[in-house]
Amino acid sequence: MKLNANSTMSRLGRRAFLRRTALACGGLGATLALIASAPGAEESRPTGGQGQTTPPDPAAKIRPPQFFPFCIDWHDAKKRGYAEQAAMLKELGYDGVGHIWLDGVADRLKTLDEAKLRLFQITMTVDLSPGKTPYDAKFKDVLALVKGREVQFCLLINGAPASDAAADARGVEVLREMSALAQDSGAQLLLYPHIGCWVERIEDSIRVADKVDRPNVGVMFNLCHWLRVDKQREYRPLLQQAMPRLWAVSLNGADVWDEQPGWDHYIQPLDKGSFDVAGLLKTLKELGFKGPVGLQCFGIGGDAREHLARSMAAWHKLNAAGATP
Repeated sequence: MKLNANSTMSRLGRRAFLRRTALACGGLGATLALIASAPGAEESRPTGGQGQTTPPDPAAKIRPPQFFPFCIDWHDAKKRGYAEQAAMLKELGYDGVGHIWLDGVADRLKTLDEAKLRLFQITMTVDLSPGKTPYDAKFKDVLALVKGREVQFCLLINGAPASDAAADARGVEVLREMSALAQDSGAQLLLYPHIGCWVERIEDSIRVADKVDRPNVGVMFNLCHWLRVDKQREYRPLLQQAMPRLWAVSLNGADVWDEQPGWDHYIQPLDKGSFDVAGLLKTLKELGFKGPVGLQCFGIGGDAREHLARSMAAWHKLNAAGATP
């Protein structure tokens, strides 16, 4: 079907159409020029139906990036099912959730759709060990389930020593295969730095993603794992290096240092800990990060609703202070 500019503009709304056109023709400067010059650009904006307009949203300039929790299943004292989780997240103001492993995705999607929430990420494992099937066959089925939903698959990659560049050739081969499978679904593959995995550091994810060199393969920065594996605390150069492929970050409340094993001090609700989360978010904002932000909840016990409510309150404070991207 062929659409002319007028029909496209009518369907998308004037400002959305101008923004999309400007992006295609040269980026932010052109976008701002087109929006500023559009007649009536400041008077109203479309809301869905043709001809329907509402006054500008005064909070739009400070609206935070999409924010969602993950790893909320395992340690919730209430043992909530997917439907209960969706209702809780909706009530607390989260935009959706992250899902762990490839089982139960259809049920998760059903409950999120009913609550008008989004599935942001699915965490899965990849194994580079010789002679092993590198990824679960269910990956293809799940890709079909999430087609068109812009889901990110967070890959925990095992089967080689941590940060071992000697495994890069095998890793690139597997990831390009997975990238080709994911292409039709619109999903992204994120190399998720995790202590003890082959991709253990953000530097590993950047190196490997650059070698894979596929438009749907990027990286994710994970605060708790970075704190655990890196002795220095200068994250800005790493984030700057990752930016071309940095499509998500995860954060949480944390202490700056913890010499003990475990996650009690490196994974806390967002309102706890000595680490300057606001500083991290401001740095991401300065660097131009626009992706979703995941709230890491692994190991936080008690009623999940209690700590999720606290983290959301802390998130609102960060946004009100202008810290969020």
